[in-house]
Amino acid sequence: MEQDLRSIPASKLDKFIENHLPDTSFCADLREVIDALCALLKDRSFRGPVRRMRASKGVKGKGTTLKGRSDADLVVFLNNLTSFEDQLNQQGVLIKEIKKQLCEVQHERRCGVKFEVHSLRSPNSRALSFKLSAPDLLKEVKFDVLPAYDLLDHLNILKKPNQQFYANLISGRTPPGKEGKLSICFMGLRKYFLNCRPTKLKRLIRLVTHWYQLCKEKLGDPLPPQYALELLTVYAWEYGSRVTKFNTAQGFRTVLELVTKYKQLRIYWTVYYDFRHQEVSEYLHQQLKKDRPVILDPADPTRNIAGLNPKDWRRLAGEAATWLQYPCLKHRDGSPVCSWEVPTEVGVPMKYLFCRIFWLLFWSLFHFIFGKTSSG
Repeated sequence: MEQDLRSIPASKLDKFIENHLPDTSFCADLREVIDALCALLKDRSFRGPVRRMRASKGVKGKGTTLKGRSDADLVVFLNNLTSFEDQLNQQGVLIKEIKKQLCEVQHERRCGVKFEVHSLRSPNSRALSFKLSAPDLLKEVKFDVLPAYDLLDHLNILKKPNQQFYANLISGRTPPGKEGKLSICFMGLRKYFLNCRPTKLKRLIRLVTHWYQLCKEKLGDPLPPQYALELLTVYAWEYGSRVTKFNTAQGFRTVLELVTKYKQLRIYWTVYYDFRHQEVSEYLHQQLKKDRPVILDPADPTRNIAGLNPKDWRRLAGEAATWLQYPCLKHRDGSPVCSWEVPTEVGVPMKYLFCRIFWLLFWSLFHFIFGKTSSG
C-alpha cells in the first residue's frame, strides 16, 4: 500500500483514506470483544496477595486499528488500588494474577474468543502480552494488558481537573524516577482529548498513523512513539487550520514538515493543566526547558511523548523529507501542495515570580512618573 499512497495525486488522498483506512465494523467488533472480556474479569475475584482486588473497568488504549492490522493496549482499572505507589509496588503480582484469570476464562470457554497468552518478559513486567482472535474479527489482535490505579474515577473528563490534583502528582506522590510511567492512569483524559476532534481531523490522524506504520515496516525500530505523531497532527491542525473542512494533503504535508523540524519542537497543551498553580507552573517550566523535541502528554505533564532519543526522530525525519517529494503531496502539475503556517514551538509564559516583579516595577515606575507630573 506504500506504493499506492505515495504515487496517488494529492487530490485523491481523501478517497484513499475512505477506501483503505477506515474500518468501523472491525473497530465495533473489537469493542464488543473487549467489553465481554472486561465483564468476565469484573465477575472474578483475584486470589493470593491481591485477593481484595477486582477489575472495575477496562479501556482500550493506544494502538493501531487500521484495516487488517490492530495492536493495542488494554488497561484494566482495579478498584482497591489507592495510590500510584500501590500500582507500582503490586504491578508484578497483578500481572501474574490477570494472566491466571485469562487462562481460566479460556479454559472454561466462557467467552467466544481465543487467547494466546505470552510468557511474562520478566518477573517485574509492567504488561502482559497476548493475542486475541474471534470468529467475527478479521484478524487476530495483539494486546498488552496493563493494570492501573483508577485515579480519574472521581474526575469529570468534560471539566478541567482541580490543579491541586496535578500539584499532588508532581510533589512527592510520584516516586522519583517514575515520572511518565503512570501515564496509563490518565487513559480516560487522553482518549477524550483525541475523540472529541472533528471527523476529518481523525481521518488525517489515521493517514499519518498509516504513514508511520509504513515507515516502521521499512526502517524498523526504534522510532518515536506513534502517539507523538498523533499529537503532532492535532497540533498542526490547531495552529494551522482549525476548520472542520480542510485540504488533507496540506495537513499531511504540514505534519511531515514538522517531523523534519524535530529539533525545534516544543509543544504542550493547557486543556487539563496550566500555569495558574505555582507548583504546577514551576514544574512545567522545568519540563519545557529540556532538550528538544518536547511534546508533553496533554493529560500527564510528567511524560514527554517525544521520547528521550533524538536519533529515533532523525531516522523518521529522513523518511519524511523523502516523502515530501512524492506525488501524494503535489498537485497534478507537479507543484508542491502548500503546508499550513505552523510554529515549531508554543510560547511559555513568564514564571509567576518574574510576573510579580515585573508588575511591581511597572507600578513603581508608573507612580514615580505620574507622581512627579502631578507634583509639578
